[in-house]
Amino acid sequence: MRRKTRNFFLGETGIGSDHRITIQSMCNTRTADVDATMKQIGVLADAGCDIIRVSADTPADVAALKTICAASPLPVIADIQFSGESAIGAIISGCAGIRVNPGIIHDRELLAKIAATALHYHTVIRVGANAGSLKMHRLEQLTADGMDKNDAAALLLCEAVLAQCELLADHGVTRIKAAVKSSDIRITLAACRRLAASCDLPLHLGLTEAGTPAKGELRSAIAIGSLLADGIGDTIRVSLTADPVTEIAAAKRILDACGLLDDSVEIISCPTCGRTEVNLIELAGKVEALVAGMRQDKIPINCKKIAVMGCPVNGPGEARNADIGIAGSRNGQIVIFRRGKVIGAGTEAQALETLFSYLGSDHLPE
Repeated sequence: MRRKTRNFFLGETGIGSDHRITIQSMCNTRTADVDATMKQIGVLADAGCDIIRVSADTPADVAALKTICAASPLPVIADIQFSGESAIGAIISGCAGIRVNPGIIHDRELLAKIAATALHYHTVIRVGANAGSLKMHRLEQLTADGMDKNDAAALLLCEAVLAQCELLADHGVTRIKAAVKSSDIRITLAACRRLAASCDLPLHLGLTEAGTPAKGELRSAIAIGSLLADGIGDTIRVSLTADPVTEIAAAKRILDACGLLDDSVEIISCPTCGRTEVNLIELAGKVEALVAGMRQDKIPINCKKIAVMGCPVNGPGEARNADIGIAGSRNGQIVIFRRGKVIGAGTEAQALETLFSYLGSDHLPE
């Protein structure tokens, strides 16, 4: 069950448990370079990005936001790290949201001005803390008192975010997202779980500074996927040292693996062994390609779980929960089964054709 949160809109994009989990990325262009930034936003939108974040560190960045926000196909979030005045300027420029870091922006008077401006313009505020901006003397004090370092870091991240969210709420702001991130998977998990139990705010998930694509996607999948499996998370970003388009593809794979895309299809296939009766590796690849092609062509798929198994033992028996599946048999035919019951058999080509018809049909065979 997904954790229940408050719900609101970031521009026209729904945020919270009543809405689908959205994918976010961040431009790596200079925001002041409007042409380069808009070009990258367009590419990311085409790749499936839902929300885009841009840095807003200089007056030139803030000045460019008015043009960017007006032309962007995605809701724009201004990432504020150094200047509270930039936050106010970004809101006035038309940003759908801003991100503030409680480890850096903690002046109460300035925060009150930001809150008032956000209320006036109906702007969403994300309060996001990273482990890198923790107050080290507090961390050292807690660990000296015997607290586990990871637990201490998670506690301090949550305290910082919740304190700033409370200050914003005191000024009437309710459209708040929250995020607690670390480059350490254990700290990220502990902090997000603690934060989820402490408030009803929608949570943005990510493993900050996850790394290069191969390792970074794996580490992000462990962190983000674990939280999604707990029902925690409303927006996600996979932070990779790569072209931001790579982040979108990785985020989609994570959501797909968790069954959280509208067209998610889980394909399970057994490891090969001495009982395998077919070229299972090749067959599984063909089924994956078949499903990918249907998804790319936007053909509705009427199954959530497909099984591709190597023998009768690992077929209907072990994949009994699959909506539809195929398995090798000793007579050289491919057995077709549905939820543990054999419903037919044929050559590989016939089995794939039958599978395709079932996936694209209005209903599965009884």
